[in-house]
Amino acid sequence: LVGPRVPIVVGFAAAVISAVIGAAIGIAGGYFGGWIDRVFDSLENWFIVIPQLPLMVVLASLLHPSPTLLVPVIGLTSWAGTGRIVRAQVLTLKERAFVERARALGASDRHIMRVHILPNALPLIFANTVLIVAVAILAEAALSFLGLGDPTAISWGTMLENGFEAGAPSAGAWWYVVPPGLCITVLVFAIGLIGYQFEQHVNPRLGERI
Repeated sequence: LVGPRVPIVVGFAAAVISAVIGAAIGIAGGYFGGWIDRVFDSLENWFIVIPQLPLMVVLASLLHPSPTLLVPVIGLTSWAGTGRIVRAQVLTLKERAFVERARALGASDRHIMRVHILPNALPLIFANTVLIVAVAILAEAALSFLGLGDPTAISWGTMLENGFEAGAPSAGAWWYVVPPGLCITVLVFAIGLIGYQFEQHVNPRLGERI
């Protein structure tokens, strides 16, 4: 019961950081286009191509392991997907009639992005953020299992690490490793279902294809 506190806090905090960075870069790149879009697109491609877990392991191992460190490490390495999705949405929104009308009336780019673009992209951002929470929880568990989490904090990942270090699997003491592993699976599965349901509610065409 105490174990989920750290992964849930880390997961939601990292997802917020990822959503803010991804939304800002996606909106700016999609709206302005040109060299700004090319630079941001290259940056997104770089983060998408590089495997996230090895990058997280490198960053976490270079710094002092703690939950406050895992939050920015996970958040800064998982924003590219949000940025790509938001950019695609902004490319369609900026051609809409209400945006063209606001631009013709002399509205600034900042006003258009804040008042017209961001509110229409928020549902998609929220849906993707919920899915990132599940990814962040898995990342926290993996880093803690590898010994890169806070050893003084109780989490399901550190429980797995302690169980394996004590030789629980080879000794047949399944109750040290199965419960935390099963809890991680159930929590990630539940959050993933919530995210997919929210995404289908935001975009009904996804439900029709399914």
